[in-house]
Amino acid sequence: MITKFVNSKLIIKSLIIIMILSASIEIIAQEKNQLTLKDFKIVIEKTETGIKMQSLNGSAWTNLTFSTNNDKPQAIDEYGMTDLGKVSTKKDSNLSDFLFTITKTEARIVLQGFEGTAWTNLSFTLTENAKQTINQFGMTEN
Repeated sequence: MITKFVNSKLIIKSLIIIMILSASIEIIAQEKNQLTLKDFKIVIEKTETGIKMQSLNGSAWTNLTFSTNNDKPQAIDEYGMTDLGKVSTKKDSNLSDFLFTITKTEARIVLQGFEGTAWTNLSFTLTENAKQTINQFGMTEN
């Protein structure tokens, strides 16, 4: 009986230690991921027919303008508009390495981050001709 009690306490202590270690490893992995993100800053403007984007930092392009149809997402990387299946493999150490899609809906702008962003999904309301600045961590001030 005493042996079972001691074994139970040992198992409980072991489980607690494992939980603490796994939580610590997850926090370290998140911090490491944030440290590997390179800075970029993009201003998004919703227009009547589509989207205008201005890169302030981190990309090879300065301005992008495109029409959107039927809530179809458009992939964007540090080199400009792309297709998710045809992402550039060339890397430039002077540029941020990011990939996301942007979709204009009736009332919202929806972003899905695939690479180089701390966010995976980002969505915000934007009226026509209004602007919102984003970076690798999400929405930000200009």
